[in-house]
Amino acid sequence: MPKANDFLTPKDEEVIVAAIQQAEKNTSGEIRVHIENHAEKPPLERAQEVFFELDMDKTTARNGVLFYVGVADHTFAIIGDEGIDKVVEADFWDCTRDVVISHFKGNRFAQGLSEGILRAGERLKTYFPYSDDDKNELPDTISKG
Repeated sequence: MPKANDFLTPKDEEVIVAAIQQAEKNTSGEIRVHIENHAEKPPLERAQEVFFELDMDKTTARNGVLFYVGVADHTFAIIGDEGIDKVVEADFWDCTRDVVISHFKGNRFAQGLSEGILRAGERLKTYFPYSDDDKNELPDTISKG
């Protein structure tokens, strides 16, 4: 069983970071990925904690998105900040989650995250379009815990 630090290869991480950068060209939304080995809490609850630990609630438009992966627990969650939740439909993340999980079931973790990230960027551009004065407010790197 891989641990959080070796869940993805360096090449996989490059692919995911490139997907984040590409997605953020479509939207002012800020996308992050966090990978950790194990959590005592359910994935959505833990993802919310990580969201705040990474200061993702500090973006100007409150439009941060976190892709959370629990490696040993086989868990995954996507959460968005309150700015997103105020304007999108209730099932906004469901199709993105389904794309990611379908790849995870085939052990295609980097592909699943990349496709999910690109899909999130595409969907967010409707509500939070990119503008020329957009500033990258959060790091594009993958965090690990």
